[in-house]
Amino acid sequence: MNLTAETKVLIQGIDQPIGRHYAQRMKAYGTLVVAGVSVGHGDTTIDDIPCFNLVEEAIAQVGEIGMSLIFANPYHVLDAALEAIDSGIRQLAIAAAGIPPLDLMQLFDKAKTTNTLILGPGSAGAIVPGKIWIGTCEPQFYTPGNVAMISRSDRLADEVALSLTQGNIGQSIAVHLGTGAMIGSSFRDWLGFLAEDDATEAIVLIEQNAQGSYEAAQELENLNLKKPIVAYVVGHTVPIAKAESDAASAIASQLTCTIPHTNTAKQKIAAFKKAKIAIADYPQDLPTLVNNALKKKTPRRRTPPRRRRSTN
Repeated sequence: MNLTAETKVLIQGIDQPIGRHYAQRMKAYGTLVVAGVSVGHGDTTIDDIPCFNLVEEAIAQVGEIGMSLIFANPYHVLDAALEAIDSGIRQLAIAAAGIPPLDLMQLFDKAKTTNTLILGPGSAGAIVPGKIWIGTCEPQFYTPGNVAMISRSDRLADEVALSLTQGNIGQSIAVHLGTGAMIGSSFRDWLGFLAEDDATEAIVLIEQNAQGSYEAAQELENLNLKKPIVAYVVGHTVPIAKAESDAASAIASQLTCTIPHTNTAKQKIAAFKKAKIAIADYPQDLPTLVNNALKKKTPRRRTPPRRRRSTN
């Protein structure tokens, strides 16, 4: 992902109440919200943001766009996302949830062939504190720093960011992957990206029982990441989801669910521990664990041995 203070942002579905609300706030934060797209709102403005009927019309007026944030109706998200990709936008954040599974399968296939990065569906977006904010997280909880956050839980990420900030630990970037059973980019994808990010020295993973990074947790042991990772997993007492009873739901579940129905928070924690990743019991524990992990990462300077005086 390439997010800088100069990244131009497009909002698809800016006429939606939630789209308009966050467009105002993002712009006030300093994000370059350069245009909105909504059919029937061409040649108009919403809160001083020019609106267009088509993505290609917006690009023709404002130039290359680095990220599109999609607030469209769930049943219109596929069309909106494909339009953005066909117009050359290679970073999408889908805030809408409840998108039909077959639509997502088609979209992810298109994203794979075009090398498009997707956050969501059900994503709260991403933030590089002090530079750019895209989505629905609460930016006042985030401060610039060197610890990255990857989350599968929206509002919980804000609480974790607040705990880190109160512990004088700033964030290099925070990304929300989405709350759906199917998501565009995974924990593994982002761990690979952050491993090469010079601004990131440590990584915090935020997980919950119902969402799936169990397989990624198992793979962490083999990733051989040089940057320390701390995890926070919630949902210890959440009942295990039962398989759907009717045939159609069972088939849909197999197509859309990336983890087995028996997956639990305890299984994920066991996998994290096997990969020698520190686990926080509460958000307030994270600052101490992150600081300890960073101290272990910093090599101690060896004191050169003293030379013995010659007795001759």
